[in-house]
Amino acid sequence: MLLLSIEVLPNKQNPHRALANNHDMTNRLFNPAGENCASLRFSLFAALSCLLFSGFRRWLFFFFRSRLAACNLAGLSLCILGLPALQSYAADYVATEQVEARLVAGVDAVSPGAEVYLGVHQKIIAHWHTYWLNPGDSGSPTTIAWHLPEGAAASDILWPIPGRSSMGPITNYSYENDVTLLTRIKVPDNVVVGGEFPIKAVVDWLVCEEECIPQQVELDLVLPVVEPGEDLGQGSELVEAALARLPVESPWPVKVFRVSDETLELWLEFPNADPATIRDLWFYPNEWGRLKQSSPQTYEVFPDGIKLQLPAGELIPAVGESLDGVLVLTEQGSSGDMQRGFELVVPVQAAALPGASLSFALALLLALAGGVILNLMPCVFPVLSLKALSLVRHAEHSATHIRNHGLVYTLGVVASFAVLAFILIALKAGGAQIGWGFQFQSPLFVLIAAYLMFAVGLSLSGVFYIGGSLAGAGSGLTQRSGYAGSFFTGVLATVVATPCTAPFMAAALGYALVQPAPKLLAVFLSLGLGLALPFLLLSYWPGLQRWLPRPGIWMERLKQVLAFPMYGAAAWLVWVLVQQAGADAAAIALAGLVLIGFAAWLYSVTRQISTRASLFGSLGAAAAVVIALAGGSALRAGSADVPQIAENWRPYEEAELQQLLANGEPVFLNFTASWCISCLVNEKVALKNESVIREFEEAGVHYLKGDWTNRDPQITTFLSRFGRSGVPLYLYYPPNKDKPVLLPQILTPDIVIGALRANSTAISSSTDFTSGRN
Repeated sequence: MLLLSIEVLPNKQNPHRALANNHDMTNRLFNPAGENCASLRFSLFAALSCLLFSGFRRWLFFFFRSRLAACNLAGLSLCILGLPALQSYAADYVATEQVEARLVAGVDAVSPGAEVYLGVHQKIIAHWHTYWLNPGDSGSPTTIAWHLPEGAAASDILWPIPGRSSMGPITNYSYENDVTLLTRIKVPDNVVVGGEFPIKAVVDWLVCEEECIPQQVELDLVLPVVEPGEDLGQGSELVEAALARLPVESPWPVKVFRVSDETLELWLEFPNADPATIRDLWFYPNEWGRLKQSSPQTYEVFPDGIKLQLPAGELIPAVGESLDGVLVLTEQGSSGDMQRGFELVVPVQAAALPGASLSFALALLLALAGGVILNLMPCVFPVLSLKALSLVRHAEHSATHIRNHGLVYTLGVVASFAVLAFILIALKAGGAQIGWGFQFQSPLFVLIAAYLMFAVGLSLSGVFYIGGSLAGAGSGLTQRSGYAGSFFTGVLATVVATPCTAPFMAAALGYALVQPAPKLLAVFLSLGLGLALPFLLLSYWPGLQRWLPRPGIWMERLKQVLAFPMYGAAAWLVWVLVQQAGADAAAIALAGLVLIGFAAWLYSVTRQISTRASLFGSLGAAAAVVIALAGGSALRAGSADVPQIAENWRPYEEAELQQLLANGEPVFLNFTASWCISCLVNEKVALKNESVIREFEEAGVHYLKGDWTNRDPQITTFLSRFGRSGVPLYLYYPPNKDKPVLLPQILTPDIVIGALRANSTAISSSTDFTSGRN
């Protein structure tokens, strides 16, 4: 007996789509193992056919007296009766017990070169679900294998906004009730007008409730090919509805910060968001392992946006990597809850605990204040003294002349900070992890800075003069030279300021380094303005100028005295160079200093003889400088082999830190660098103080030191967790706690001991020791 399973469907085919049903009926009937067998189900017509077959066969038996003839004739009659139903059957539809699948198109016809939408619509029975691109803790996403005419191309699945389904500790990203999975299809240019465009899709999915069932169906659709420009028809309404459920690009800026190894923070700059209307906010990552699906995602609404806490998964993205996915915002509307999905591809930025939540205006103010305080740092103060000395020298000139020098000095400082900002922007764009004072991690830069300090010292000692008279009196040429001196003094102030950090700078720089280029540049310009501000005010405020002493011979003596801090800075930089590149670097640097001294002497003495001698002296001096710099080109960071003196600290290693914290041990972390003067002063004054060392021993504190003298990505990443772009950074982890106490950048013994004693017992959260912020 021939058994048929047939589905009666309403025939909604339009004239274009009617071509899809003109298939070989013989193949449908007599090839049960063929590609359409899986799509045939018992329905009302099948049941009626069985009843008719049973009754009709009995009548035929009495009529023909032959069971064999009766069966054959009954089968033939059944074929004839079933023919109309098979003709109305849509090859674009298949049903399983849990899912009805239909192949739909956004058009009724195609034309050469057109791009059309095709979709697989799934209607899922209650309590069951299929899966999204990232299925979550378990499951498998739906896949579609397209079989298209030669030359046609199909995009990846365009996934609609998903939902969540949970069972115990398991959370999945899924679809319930119904969903249409769209694909963009590119029709080839050489398709024949008047012909057909056959489509076949092999669709695999996993449908689950308490049990999961893998299923596969094959769907067919044939679309006619019409002339280019001809109306392609409206297609299925399901496609239009599916397009409305696709995530779109976010209209608001989005940032993602890596706060720790356990948490990411997503910031949505959504001004004036109404928390009363927000029902849910959830981020669905495209890749498994980025987040923990089963952990809650909590959000807070602020006046300028929304912060979403994301629990990190096993494959948390590193700083610089992108977090891809869909952010789904559910809001209360007039007709019920409304969902909006935003497709995000956001680079993960280093979080700044004090800085990530800063406003742009506050970051600018902190940068300005940090720049002002930077003038008091030991690396900058000698240069500021030089500018104050030049202001005294110009005291008898007009107020306009003095103000112009203040403006030109400010321009030199601000321009130098702008150059630093552009370098940082370029390095960030190249994927480098950098921070404040990054240039001092280059041995060649340290060597050049040492040469520069030495040359400035020689000039102050009277060995040679740059740009003519510094008095600024006389001809316009001399005045221009004086302005050049003010400009390059500003440049010098910036160069010597970068190894130092000051209060307020950490939060501002931490904010700047995770911002887009325009904001980073603005923060750096504000920092430069703060550095130049004291001298600028002095040049514009006559009342302050009255406090300056009168010009006299003492000025020349003071100028000569100020040469010695420059010599000291040069010697310190040579010591830094040895820490970076080994003992051989000292020989290169000292030989270079001799050449710089020779160049300065030769330049000075030949200028007083003749024009030819002056030209010879200038060329000889330039050659000596080039030779000195060429010797530094062979220096490489990381080759230092400096013997370690017995100390009460050990080198920082992330694995050791995590082991100590896991054991509940107290840990003090000191991140420093040999070129950081503030770091060296803090160590000498506080961390090497006998009372502090004794307190460490009595409390059983493990003292770890991270040396950032040479570039170290591991330390850079650690600094970024705490919003720092440079050193120093001091942290104390109390016993049995993995949340640290953040100490200030300027230390005293009392501050360190007070931090240890105040936090000797368990604390519940990370604390800023300087301000009491949690």
